[in-house]
Amino acid sequence: MNFLAMLLQHGAPASAEAPHVVFGLDPLWVAGGIFVITYAVIMAERFNRAVVAMLGGGAMILLGVHTQETAIAGIDWNTIGLLTGMMIIVAVTRRSGVFQFLAVWSAKKVKASPWGILVMLGIVTALLSAMLDNVTTVLLIAPVTLLITEELEVPPYPFLFAEIMFSNIGGTATLIGDPPNILIGSLVDSISFNDFLTEVAPIVPVIIVATLLPIWLIWGRKLKATPEARQRVMDFREKEAIKDAKLLKKSLLVLVLVLTGFIFGHPAGLEPATVAMMGAALLLLLDNLGRTVDEKSENVHHTSGEVEWVTIFFFVGLFVIVGGLEQAGALNILASHVVGLTDGINDTGTISSVLAMSIMWVSAIASSVVDNIPFVATMIPTIHEALEQLAAAGNELNHAEEHAIWWSLSLGACLGGNGSLIGASANLIVAGFSERAGHPIRFLGFLKAAFPMMILSVLIASAYVYLRFL
Repeated sequence: MNFLAMLLQHGAPASAEAPHVVFGLDPLWVAGGIFVITYAVIMAERFNRAVVAMLGGGAMILLGVHTQETAIAGIDWNTIGLLTGMMIIVAVTRRSGVFQFLAVWSAKKVKASPWGILVMLGIVTALLSAMLDNVTTVLLIAPVTLLITEELEVPPYPFLFAEIMFSNIGGTATLIGDPPNILIGSLVDSISFNDFLTEVAPIVPVIIVATLLPIWLIWGRKLKATPEARQRVMDFREKEAIKDAKLLKKSLLVLVLVLTGFIFGHPAGLEPATVAMMGAALLLLLDNLGRTVDEKSENVHHTSGEVEWVTIFFFVGLFVIVGGLEQAGALNILASHVVGLTDGINDTGTISSVLAMSIMWVSAIASSVVDNIPFVATMIPTIHEALEQLAAAGNELNHAEEHAIWWSLSLGACLGGNGSLIGASANLIVAGFSERAGHPIRFLGFLKAAFPMMILSVLIASAYVYLRFL
């Protein structure tokens, strides 16, 4: 059995149940067809993306690619729980006025300069995405951004675009910053939290600066605010923005507990979804203390209405569709072809270079069009098998070469999320906030600017991995 055949057999976890597609059709073609049609309709932007994704997911079940059980199993409930919990926390916290406070404080720190605000919020987004996770970060930063831009009477799109870019770039720096990194840190014994800090994080500031340059050329030079608008911001008193000091204290207490849970919960076996949902429940409890029964019911219903349910259901449909591709074997085939490029190569230096660069670029392109979580989940066991086969053949990679493979997967998947509006969870969260505020982010318009910037960032990452580890 040759190397590629072994990977095809052992490269990904076995499906719980083999697909039984109607009329005996090839499940790979059926799943691929549903995927292409669904994404084409989403890109056309003629229908709501949540409706389209749910119909695509339903088609996967109706045509036999999925059973209902495998479809539900394919949904990443950790992501769904994290999103829902943090949306509830943000909805309650917003009523305290703290986001308005942050908006004014941020704007005044840079004298209400639009470009200065964009840069500062972008850097804050990157830092918070590294320390927490990029989904939580954009949930907190996007409302602030919309408030600032409304006050300055400038278009919010360049600011939100930059925050999408920097949330994914910043999330690359640490083990807890982006879901692909969490998977790698959990499933690769040789990778630790400190390894991300010392071996991946150093390239992140370089990529941030490189991304700021085209943003300046496209939008930054044109961002202008009238002296009157800037003066209105400078004259505003931050403390007056706080509408409910008691709620602010309760919200900050819960946020500190939640952030602490994110930082220390993973080693203790607590997933982010558990932390976020518990935090949401606690904040709802504290917010309703002292209210009548009717007031409590009305308050909880009002808060629930603030959740971006369109985004939540889009994710559910998207996970089912991508899970159908995985169920049909498409992701496994793609991963196996990447590592199959090393067939016939005996020099470990050449093997590691070919494998690392191939994994990085395939991960980046794939993560632009499919969710990077199931892709990375499939790639990890495939890479493990590849390394074992290489060692058995006498081509065992050294520590630096092996780490280069994992860093390539991390950098490719995380940075690749910037390639399109549907490439990462954080992108869609920002798009949801923007659409609700009356400023929809169009798929193709985002793609035209974001995809070249993603390619630039992956080029920089490729050079870094090659020069430092290979």
